[in-house]
Amino acid sequence: MRKVLPLFLAFLVMACQGPEPRKPVKVKSGSFIKESVERNRKLLAEEEERILRVIENDSLKEYTSTSEGSWYAYDLKNEVSDYTPQTDDLVRFTYTLLTLDNDTIYTPVEIGLQTYKVDKQELFPGLRNSIKLMKEGETATFLFPSSLGYGYLGDKNKIGVNVPLKAVITVLEIEKETENETP
Repeated sequence: MRKVLPLFLAFLVMACQGPEPRKPVKVKSGSFIKESVERNRKLLAEEEERILRVIENDSLKEYTSTSEGSWYAYDLKNEVSDYTPQTDDLVRFTYTLLTLDNDTIYTPVEIGLQTYKVDKQELFPGLRNSIKLMKEGETATFLFPSSLGYGYLGDKNKIGVNVPLKAVITVLEIEKETENETP
């Protein structure tokens, strides 16, 4: 019995230890994220190159780049007003969506008259940023890389995956947000 007791105590001590965590079979290095970032950088560079070729071939318009990564040129400019839409203003506008090769994707008739409360409703990023640059009565042509359009998902209808877009936008009316004052 004396020989069995130390063996039993050793077994009891070992059995009371907590479970040891398992080691992962594969160690992930984050290479998928790095590859994805590199793929997106390459895609953006290719799309920007295409957009710059479109600009170069359109000698009738003078394009300006935006800080968000799109380019635009005025088709009709409002020289009288200097007011651009601010947060909570209501903007009524129409637009056409085209490919960079000028193939029509959506016409203003298909899209219809849009009423947009600035910064409070969902629009694709390029359109949301563009509206804030325009004044009432202006028409402008915008060129967007796919990241400012419908991106890697498309619109699940006519716009495919990673399609850069051209949009011709007309701002019809800007209704300024008025503060409701209580007496």
